[in-house]
Amino acid sequence: MVNLNLSTLGSLDPSVAVPEYDTQNTTSGIVHFGVGGFHRSHEAMYLDRLLNTGQGQEWAICGVGVLPSDARMRDVLRDQNNLYTLVTKAPDGQVEARVIGSINGFLFAPDNAEAVIEKLADPATKIVSMTVTEGGYSINNATGEFDASGADVQHDLQPGATPKTVFGLVTEGLRRRRERGVAPFTVMSCDNIQGNGHVAQHVFSAFARLKDADLGEWVAQNVAFPNSMVDRITPVTTAQDKRQIADEYGIEDEWPVVAEAFTQWVLEDHFTLGRPALETVGVQVVDDVEPYELMKLRLLNASHQALAYLGLLAGYTYVHEVCRDPLFVDFLLDYMRDEGTPTLKPVPGIDLAAYRHELIERFASPAIQDTLARLIFDGSERIPKFLLPVVREQLRSGGEIKRAAMVVASWCSYVQAVSEGGRFPKLEDQRAAQLSAAAQRDAQQPGAFLEQSDIFGDLATNERFKSEYLAARQSLSENGPVGALRMLAEEVA
Repeated sequence: MVNLNLSTLGSLDPSVAVPEYDTQNTTSGIVHFGVGGFHRSHEAMYLDRLLNTGQGQEWAICGVGVLPSDARMRDVLRDQNNLYTLVTKAPDGQVEARVIGSINGFLFAPDNAEAVIEKLADPATKIVSMTVTEGGYSINNATGEFDASGADVQHDLQPGATPKTVFGLVTEGLRRRRERGVAPFTVMSCDNIQGNGHVAQHVFSAFARLKDADLGEWVAQNVAFPNSMVDRITPVTTAQDKRQIADEYGIEDEWPVVAEAFTQWVLEDHFTLGRPALETVGVQVVDDVEPYELMKLRLLNASHQALAYLGLLAGYTYVHEVCRDPLFVDFLLDYMRDEGTPTLKPVPGIDLAAYRHELIERFASPAIQDTLARLIFDGSERIPKFLLPVVREQLRSGGEIKRAAMVVASWCSYVQAVSEGGRFPKLEDQRAAQLSAAAQRDAQQPGAFLEQSDIFGDLATNERFKSEYLAARQSLSENGPVGALRMLAEEVA
C-alpha cells in the first residue's frame, strides 16, 4: 500500500496510468474555482490528456477554494502533491484508473484572498474557469437578474472589503489587470446552466457595475465568456470508493474520483488570450453550443429530476435501481420524447432517439452507484433551470406537460414527506425552510407550492399547468408513486 504523491508514482500498480509529463514543470494558465469531483473528472482530466501529448505545459490548473469546506481539498492536494486518482467505469464493467496531474496548485481564499487576487492578476493567467453549482451565480430564477442581497455579496460590495465571494475575487483580479494594462482573462463557466457563458457575463458584469460602474462596463465589453456544455456523471466520493481503490490498486488516496466512462464537453471558441488545444483531446470546439446544451439540460438533467423524487418516494436509493424498473424507464423515455425533445433545436451530429436510449443505459449502470440524494441537492435551483423551461416552451406551443407536472408534484410530495419526518434524509437545499412551509400549505390549499414566485415565476397563474399539477399531486397522494405512474401511462396511452 502506497500513499499517493510524486515520490510514489513510479511504484504504483502498472495497471494505473500515471502522468507522462513532469508535473513540476507546468505553468498554471488556468485558475479554477470549485475544485470538486466533477471538475476533477472532467476539465482537469481533459487538461491531463493534453499534457500527456506533450502539449499545453502552460495550461495547468491552479485550484481555488472559497468556501470553508474547501479547506479539506486544500489539505488533501497539498499532502498528495496535487495528484489524485480518477477511476472510470463503463456499463459493460470495464474499469480504468489514472493518476491526474494537471492541477499544479491550490489557493484557499479564506486564508489568503490577496494571493488569489494576485494569481488572477498575473499575466500568465489566461482563463478563469468555474464549477460553482447552479446556485452559485446568485440569479433570481423568476426575473433572471443578479441577486445582490446575499450577506457575502453585500460584504464584497463595500469599499475596501477583502473579497469573500467568487464575484468579489474575480472582479478585483480584473480591476488590477485593467489598472496594470494587462489584457483580461476569459471567464469559462462549466456549470449546468442554459447559456452558462451568457449568465456568467451577466452576473459578473452586474456585480462589477455595482462595485464600479466604469469597471462593470469594461468587463461587459472586454471579457470573453464562452458558453459550454459539460457531461460526465460523477457521484460524490464515498469511503467505499477509497477502500476499493486501496484494495484493487494499492493506492492510499484521500480523495479519489469515481465517474462514468462517458464524457462530453462542447465549448464555444471564444477566448481573449488563447486557449489550450482541447479539440485534440476529445473536446468539441464549436461556434454555437446552444443545441447541445439544451439537449443535455432538458433530457439528461431534467430526467435526473424526473427520476429522483419519484424514485425516492418509491423506496429506491440509487439511480440504477430506478432505471431498471420498466415503469420508470417508460416514464423517462416518454418525458424525453414527448415533452423534452419538442423544445430542442436540431443538434448537429446527434441522433436524438439514440441519445435518449443511451441516457437510460448510462443511468442504469450499477457500476457508478449514483445516489438519488445527490440529484436532489439544491433542487430549487435545478428544477427551474432544467425542467421549468420545458414546461414554458410546451405551454407556448400547446405541447404535452403531464409528465413534467408529475415531476413537480413529486417534488412537493417528497418535501412534505421529509418535513413530516420518517425514512427520508434531511432536505439539502438553500431554500429548505421555504420549500417545507410551501409543501405543508399545499397539503391544505392544493396549488400553494406553485406560489413560490422566486422558483415558479408566473406558472402558478397558468391554469393549464396548475390543473395538471393538481391532478398529479392528487394521484400521488391517493395511489403512491408507482400507482400514479401506472395511471399516467394508461391516461396518455
